[in-house]
Amino acid sequence: MSNMTTPRFPFVIEPDQLQAELDASDLLIIDLCKPDTYAKAHVPGAVHLGYAQIVSMQKPVMGLLPDAATLSQVFSSIGLTADTHIIAYDEEGGGAAARLLWTLDAIGHEKASLLNGGLHAWLKESHPMDDTPVQATPSHYKATIVDTAIADQQFIRDHLNDNNVMLLDSRSPEEYRGEKKFAERAGRIPGAVNLDWFNVMDQSRNMRLKPEAELRALMEERGLTDDKTVVTYCQSHHRSALTYFVLKVLGYSKVKGYPGSWSDWGNSEDTPVETG
Repeated sequence: MSNMTTPRFPFVIEPDQLQAELDASDLLIIDLCKPDTYAKAHVPGAVHLGYAQIVSMQKPVMGLLPDAATLSQVFSSIGLTADTHIIAYDEEGGGAAARLLWTLDAIGHEKASLLNGGLHAWLKESHPMDDTPVQATPSHYKATIVDTAIADQQFIRDHLNDNNVMLLDSRSPEEYRGEKKFAERAGRIPGAVNLDWFNVMDQSRNMRLKPEAELRALMEERGLTDDKTVVTYCQSHHRSALTYFVLKVLGYSKVKGYPGSWSDWGNSEDTPVETG
C-alpha cells in the first residue's frame, strides 16, 4: 500500500459523508444488494453489481477469485477507471461489499471504501433513495492480479508452523469446532483462532462496524497483532472478506484472504484438520 497520497475518503465512509458527495464525478457507488432490493431502493447514482460476477467456482470449491480477463470485463462493465474511487455497500452487514473491496485489493486498486451500515443505515437514517436503475458508462479497465491480498492453499500449507502467520476463521463456532459440516471434512485449519463475523457488526448502530477500539480488542484477545501476517478464511471467503477488511481498517498491514476457504481446504484429501 502506498502512503504517497492521502486518500480522498477513509476506508469506512459514513452515510452523511457520502450524501454530501453524491454528485462527485470521481466516485462510483456500487450496490451489491439482491436485485429486487436494488429495484426497490438504492443510494442515488449507485450501479448494481451481482455478487456472482465477482466470484467463480470449481465445485465443490466456491468463492474463488475470477481470472484477470473476467475481472477486466466485470470492472469495465461498471465503468471503473484507475482514478475512480469505489464506495461499496450491501444489505447484509458488509460481507458482499467487503468481498468486492478485497477483490479490488487483489487487483491493486486502492481507491475504495465501505459505506458503514450499508443500505440498512442509509434507509433507516432517512437519506435520499432512488428506485431507477443506473446504467454504468463502460470503461476499458485492465485488471492484473497481485498476490499481496491473496493466500492460497499452498501459502497456508507452507506457513502452518510459522509463528509470524496467523489464521483467523470467521465462521460460526460450530463450524470452527467441526460440529457443523459444509465440506467433505469438518473442522478448522490447524492453529486458526475463531472470530464469528457477526461479532464485528454493531446491531445497535444499524449494522455498522463496531467502534475501532472494540474491534481492536477482539483481534488482540485472539493474539492477532499487526506485526503478523493474518490470513482470514470462512467457507468461501465471503464472511472472512469482512474480517479481512476490518483488519485493514485497524491498520494491519499484512492481511490476506483465502479465496475458496474451507470449501477448498475441507474438500481436499490431505490437508491437516483440527476439531474440538
